[in-house]
Amino acid sequence: MKSSSDTRKPYSGTTRSLVLALDVGTTFSGVSYAILEPGEVPKIHGLTRFPGQEHVAGNSKIPTVMYYDSEGKMMAAGAEADTPSVFALAEDEGWIKIELFKLRLRPRTMKLDMNGMRLGPLPYRKTAVDVFGDFLSYLFLCTRNFIRDTHANGASLWKAVEHDIQFVLSHPNGWEGAQQTKMRRAAVYGGLIPDTNEGKARVRFVTEGEASLHACILNGLADDVLSGPSKSGFLVLDAGGGTLDISSYTIRDQSPLVIEEVAPPDCVFAGSVFVSRRARELFQDKLKNSKYGTPDAVDHITKRFDETTKRLFRDKRDPQFIAFGSPLDKDLTAGIRNGQLRLSGAEVAELFEPSIQAAVKAIKGQVEASAGRIKSVFLVGGFANNSWLNSQLQEKLASYKIAVSRPDTQTSKAVADGAIGFYCDHHVSARMSRFMYGVEFLRQYDAADPEHVERRDRLCELPSGPRLLPDAFDCILARSVKIKESTVFTRKYCTELTSLSLLSVFEVEIWCYRGGNTVPKWIMRQAEDFSTLCLVRADLSPLSSSAEPKTGKHGRVYWNIVFSVEIHFGLTEFRARIKWVDNVRTFQ
Repeated sequence: MKSSSDTRKPYSGTTRSLVLALDVGTTFSGVSYAILEPGEVPKIHGLTRFPGQEHVAGNSKIPTVMYYDSEGKMMAAGAEADTPSVFALAEDEGWIKIELFKLRLRPRTMKLDMNGMRLGPLPYRKTAVDVFGDFLSYLFLCTRNFIRDTHANGASLWKAVEHDIQFVLSHPNGWEGAQQTKMRRAAVYGGLIPDTNEGKARVRFVTEGEASLHACILNGLADDVLSGPSKSGFLVLDAGGGTLDISSYTIRDQSPLVIEEVAPPDCVFAGSVFVSRRARELFQDKLKNSKYGTPDAVDHITKRFDETTKRLFRDKRDPQFIAFGSPLDKDLTAGIRNGQLRLSGAEVAELFEPSIQAAVKAIKGQVEASAGRIKSVFLVGGFANNSWLNSQLQEKLASYKIAVSRPDTQTSKAVADGAIGFYCDHHVSARMSRFMYGVEFLRQYDAADPEHVERRDRLCELPSGPRLLPDAFDCILARSVKIKESTVFTRKYCTELTSLSLLSVFEVEIWCYRGGNTVPKWIMRQAEDFSTLCLVRADLSPLSSSAEPKTGKHGRVYWNIVFSVEIHFGLTEFRARIKWVDNVRTFQ
């Protein structure tokens, strides 16, 4: 079977354009792009040269790290921030190092266990969105310079497209509308787009799981699955620095290639950074009575563990040596000789175990949710390069007859490449709802229902007379429902207003329920299972001229307003709007 790059359609636009995929990872980041020429098939390029690592040929990732001065000004970022000269300068000037800032954007429902560690303070007068925006700005600047320097007539090419660049921002499967809004605000703050509706429309989002799927297709990694019977399913596990993003799919059609989700995607905080956090805790304990137990020394040993042992570990029967000093560094009681800290293979394996268990649990959940259709797992992402993670997943999933494989190409840049593939090819036509979504409505009071009686102190009465209870939950979309992108969910509602002035600020809350598959009767506003997905606002004042007044039960005048809530759930970005009819004209 041909890869999607072989079957990709020529760009149908009338003018040259540029699409950039910015993959801001928890620990490492990368950029891919495509120049869109009218009538030509887009080709995906990756940034392979960043400031600070010119000596490393073809390196397509940089550390997601920045330094700020005491005034909140960014002084260094990426590979440049990871050099000895910047480290020395930062120490002399009192700069603060900012890392793992992506974790600050996580939904409040996603708990973060940092093994006793805390995220460091933000720079002076900076929010998490500002910091994210600064890093986007840095990636954007690197991209501009790279295209100008490496493409023929690069400067004129950039000048022709710079005011209408399309952006694709990738994010973990567990991120939702609130996180997408923050990322869009960060793009405005970083100067990527203007703060206008047109500017904001130039930013699209894709989950890291779906981007990784497109990367697998781009590289022909899934040929055996794609050419097999459509009944079988496959799973893409993007193992990154912060999260494991798990997405499951099946093939619906071969030509053109059409793919659908078969289970709600999952996302867990169990990436490689948590292996490092557990390692640091181990080193602290091992070296607490040694001169090598100072915070700076432990930090240095942890960094060397990240660069060598964590990446190369493959067998718990082999002892591991972390080279961190000179041959003169020695403390036999702490397991240090010749500048190396000795660990047993079992100790290192234990550092990986929680992440491996989390991955296996999530995969089993996907198998169950897909009714056993998953037969293959494709492991991508920076953490996927670890042989121990790969072998353990193969061993633990063998009894389920699930094959685990890793691509032999560079998996660490899968998300950035796949995000461009998502923009150009768009293979996924249907997705599974992760949670339950609905709105609040007023339920008719039933004096014979004990639940209603318990809530009677909250009774309200409409002008027309009915006694109703607030906070009732009307489910518009249940969990684990397959939704095509073209599907629109519409519900018609009516409300009674005693003042037409309220029409100008009319709003509807869309609620998300995460508590399972049983539809709740009531919205529990303080419960963790419930959260507001978004607030849909509309100015219904045009209705004031045609709305007819009515007289209510107690002689009160009121107006009955009918409207519809229209929701698009099948897209990578949630959309909702209010519709109403005024004199046979439809407004939205």
